[in-house]
Amino acid sequence: MTTPPPEVSAARRYDVVDALRRGTVPQSGLDLFAVGLDRFSAALDDDVAGVTRGGSAFHAVRGEYGSGKTFFVRWLAERAKRAGLAASEVQISETETPLHRLETVYRRLTERLSTATHRSSALRAVIDSWFYTLEEEILDKGEIAEDDDEGLANAVDELMELRLADVARTTPAFSAALRGYRQAVAAGDGAAAEALIAWLGGQKSVAASAKRAAGIRGDLDHFGALGFLQGLLTVLRDCGHPGLLLVLDEVETLQRVRGDVREKSLNALRQLLDEIDAGRFPGLFLVITGTPAFYDGQQGVQRLAPLAQRLATDFTTDPRFDSPRAVQLRLPGFDLTGLGELGRNVREVYTGVARNPERIAARVDDAYVDDLAAAVTGGLGGKVGIAPRLYLRKLVADVMDRVDEFEDFDPRLHYALTVGSGELNDVERNAAAGNADDIELDLE
Repeated sequence: MTTPPPEVSAARRYDVVDALRRGTVPQSGLDLFAVGLDRFSAALDDDVAGVTRGGSAFHAVRGEYGSGKTFFVRWLAERAKRAGLAASEVQISETETPLHRLETVYRRLTERLSTATHRSSALRAVIDSWFYTLEEEILDKGEIAEDDDEGLANAVDELMELRLADVARTTPAFSAALRGYRQAVAAGDGAAAEALIAWLGGQKSVAASAKRAAGIRGDLDHFGALGFLQGLLTVLRDCGHPGLLLVLDEVETLQRVRGDVREKSLNALRQLLDEIDAGRFPGLFLVITGTPAFYDGQQGVQRLAPLAQRLATDFTTDPRFDSPRAVQLRLPGFDLTGLGELGRNVREVYTGVARNPERIAARVDDAYVDDLAAAVTGGLGGKVGIAPRLYLRKLVADVMDRVDEFEDFDPRLHYALTVGSGELNDVERNAAAGNADDIELDLE
């Protein structure tokens, strides 16, 4: 059992418990109760270290529904942010974020951009920090007086153009928008500044007057998105974030789209990998997630031979011998032993914020945690791999909350596990389809 260290803040524990109570994956604090991920730690830390030195990295995470792919990438994001990287998790969607339109991917990236100090929508904070860094760099040289506003502004513009020279060759609008943003801030024009930040984030419907004043036109397109990503990496690096972890989650949705759209999307992914290999994106750590059917089936990666070759990984050996340095990383999912360990870890997190931790420890003991894991799994047709979300929600909301609140509540006497179809997602509902009625299991 892994017991969280005593220095873990109550706020982190509350965030974890509250997310599990709602049946969602916490945005942070996953290291407090992770199970089975230690085998990946050293290799992924090496990847992060390489990215901070100006390299790039890529992994494709594979696992069935419920195997913990979202948990894995958020756990990785926490490690990356502790190393100074920024992170963004983008869920691929047929309608909202189609992969074949990289401008929509870039827009979602900036909306979900986070750092160790900014949990979301960090784009403006990053850009403000960048301009501050450029100013400090110029002032440190001692060639321009601190009260020489015009001289400092001109020097910052020159240094900005120098830093973005590679980007400007293919996407001059990026540096033009940054220059316009800085001028709008200096002039106290908040509306124009907000509009240009939105445009830099790939947003549509930006005021034409703000774009006109900055000397830019139109909206971001598929090819311009790659230039904007390159520019964003430069800005991040200069203001103290040596790289970006970009997660493209649920890429398997490509299997459900029209054939021509699927072809374009797979080709966009291949193009992105080609650009990474060519060194265009120093500081980028790209991770995609998908099901085995996406990587192995004819409606997924195998449909585009060059992409299939890039992602090819041998999984014919025992999963114990999977290399954590491989292009594809296989998440085998939980067995009952692992599910019980997960529950015990969550119990330790919960007791750190409980009003009655001794009561939790006594009435939700190891044996009960294991019994509940077996009961939830049984209610889902014995499929342990898809049980963690529901199991943790039941453990937190139905059991530990009640034990903590009510002195005379004993889960073995007063609680029978009931799983209604309304609280299940599609995968869980299919697994439980053999049960005509709600599941009631006595845990005496």
